[in-house]
Amino acid sequence: MNIEELKKFYNGFTIQGPVGNNAFSYTKRKNKKIYVPPLIEGSFKDLKIGDAVAFSEVFEEKEVNKPGLKNFIHWQEDGKDIFIFDNHNHAFFFWAWGVQKGKIKPAVPLLHVDQHRDMRPSDKEPAFTREAIDLRKAFEYTNDVLNVGNFIRPALDLGIFSNVEFIDSSASFEKFAESWVKEFILDIDMDIFSEDLRYIDEALKVKAIRNLIEQAKFITIATSPYFMDQEKAIEWIMRIL
Repeated sequence: MNIEELKKFYNGFTIQGPVGNNAFSYTKRKNKKIYVPPLIEGSFKDLKIGDAVAFSEVFEEKEVNKPGLKNFIHWQEDGKDIFIFDNHNHAFFFWAWGVQKGKIKPAVPLLHVDQHRDMRPSDKEPAFTREAIDLRKAFEYTNDVLNVGNFIRPALDLGIFSNVEFIDSSASFEKFAESWVKEFILDIDMDIFSEDLRYIDEALKVKAIRNLIEQAKFITIATSPYFMDQEKAIEWIMRIL
C-alpha cells in the first residue's frame, strides 16, 4: 500500500513551542523542543530507538528527556492496518485517516489497552466532522492541541467511536483472553507492560492482546517514551505481534 499521503505529514519535524506534548513543564525546562520522526512502510521488525528527545517533562524538580522511535511504522497484514508510534496522541491522526479512507466504520467501539485512561478533556474541539475529515486539520490538531492524556475524548465526541472499553485490569484481560468480539478498533499502549503493572499476570496480558490483534481490522500501538523504557517496549511488541 502506498502511504505517500501520510508521509507528507509525518516526514520528521520538530515541535518547538509550548503546544501539544511540548507544553508539559515548558517554562521549567531547559530543553524546549521535541521531535516527531518520519513514518515509513515496514513492520515491527524495523523498530529502532531514535536519538532525539520525543518527550520532555519536569518530575520532582528534575528535567527528564526521553528519546522516542527512529521512525513511525505502518504496514498491512491479513487485511488490517497497523501503526506503531511513540507518543500516544498520534493515534488520533491515524484514526482520522482510517475514517477518511473507509477503514474505520461508523460507531464501532475502541478497545483501549493502557495503563492510563487518556480521557482528559481537550482545550479545543476539532475543526472538522467525522463526515468531512480534513487531514491537514487533523494533523495540526493532533500535534498542536492534543497530548498523551487527552486524545480519546475528542474521537468519541466526533463519533469516530461509539464507546471505549478500557483493558487495564486482570478481570478485563481475562474477559478478552479467548472471547470473540464482533467488530472494534484496537489501541495499545506498551506501558501496559510497565513495572507498575507487574501485578497483572504477563502471560495473561500477552494472550489477551494476541487474541485481540488477531481479530482487529485497525490497530494503533504507542511505545510511550515517558512511561515505558523504549527497549522494553520494542521487546514486548516483538512478543505480541
